[in-house]
Amino acid sequence: MSTPVSRVAVIIGSVRKGRFGPTAAKWFAERAAAHDDVELDIIDLVDFDLPTVLTDTPAQDVKAKLGELDTRLTAADAFVVITPEYNHSYPASLKAFIDWHFTHWRAKPIGLISYGGQAGGLRAVEHLRQVFAELHAVTIRDSISFYNYPDQFNADGTLKDPAAAEAAAKTLLDQLTWWSLALGEARAKRPYTA
Repeated sequence: MSTPVSRVAVIIGSVRKGRFGPTAAKWFAERAAAHDDVELDIIDLVDFDLPTVLTDTPAQDVKAKLGELDTRLTAADAFVVITPEYNHSYPASLKAFIDWHFTHWRAKPIGLISYGGQAGGLRAVEHLRQVFAELHAVTIRDSISFYNYPDQFNADGTLKDPAAAEAAAKTLLDQLTWWSLALGEARAKRPYTA
């Protein structure tokens, strides 16, 4: 019997110059490669010209830009959001992205990876939990957090002491794939309506 594959969209939420998000995404992708039941699609918000304020651009113009993203998000069974903590929360680029795609999250699981100073981005994670609950998504309880991240990583993007983060990644992936399968089966039996 073959293992069902969860299609996981990994979203890099910051678009700032010099951001750490791509390093965290690469690290996570390497951990996910060990799971034969996970297929990743990395979505880096810097690659898309999304307005950060919903009224900046007419909706029809934005929808034309969103075609590729809509397809990729619709195809995802689960998500992993990688976010920094800026001013005790998450970046505006991530909020705008979530708001432009508010129906894609429904009845799907979301894993959270954060990075920051002493708090490791945990305040951003807690804010995202509230937003995703409003959008009828299920956030995974266990997250991955990199506190004082520049001190934890070598210049080549590897962790200096990987044991705790490796264990956290395994836990997150195990929970994410369980929820992905459970919610996918539920959506197939009875479409989710909000």
